[in-house]
Amino acid sequence: MIKVTKAFKKIGSNQVLSEINLELESAKVYGFQGENGSGKTMLFRAICGFIRLDSGCIEIDDLIIDGNAIYNDIGLLLENPSFIDELSGFNNLAMIASIRKIADKNRIIEVLDKVGLKHAMNKNYKTYSLGMKQRLGLANVILEDPKILIFDEPTIALDQKGVDSLIDIIKEEKEKGKTILVSSHEKNIIEELCDKIFFMENGSLSEIS
Repeated sequence: MIKVTKAFKKIGSNQVLSEINLELESAKVYGFQGENGSGKTMLFRAICGFIRLDSGCIEIDDLIIDGNAIYNDIGLLLENPSFIDELSGFNNLAMIASIRKIADKNRIIEVLDKVGLKHAMNKNYKTYSLGMKQRLGLANVILEDPKILIFDEPTIALDQKGVDSLIDIIKEEKEKGKTILVSSHEKNIIEELCDKIFFMENGSLSEIS
């Protein structure tokens, strides 16, 4: 359970989160729509503990997320994922996996296959196309089988086959009981996947379905 209560954040004179209230359950997919700069990415960053709220509270499974506590069981894809250019796709994921030692070699190959990158797993990241880089970002999200998955504009640079793989992954993860947050300008994908859809504008949140 993710519970956001009166979340408020201001950066300079810009109010990026305005008294956000939200409760998100497991085994559901939640869609977030809105123009660039509407607050979607900032909300995701706040849930992950990357920014400190000015006021309000975010709780995940009774853990209060603030500057001192971060919920570790989250897989996150932000726009333009970054990896190390001189490492292969496989070795980038292996380096990440070595930190928590949850995913082994077989799991890395499994997720690379799932996103359609197994054929290129030994190629350096710098040789990847934009679509391949996005696929590696998707693989990283599911690598350690986290309870919460956050996809921020995940269809960027993906061809139709990549989009289809993304949809299959999200449906599969939902069946496994995950809490999934997706932002996208692709209205048809949001409507197909999501149990609830929210709209953000000027830092404010409203439910539209």
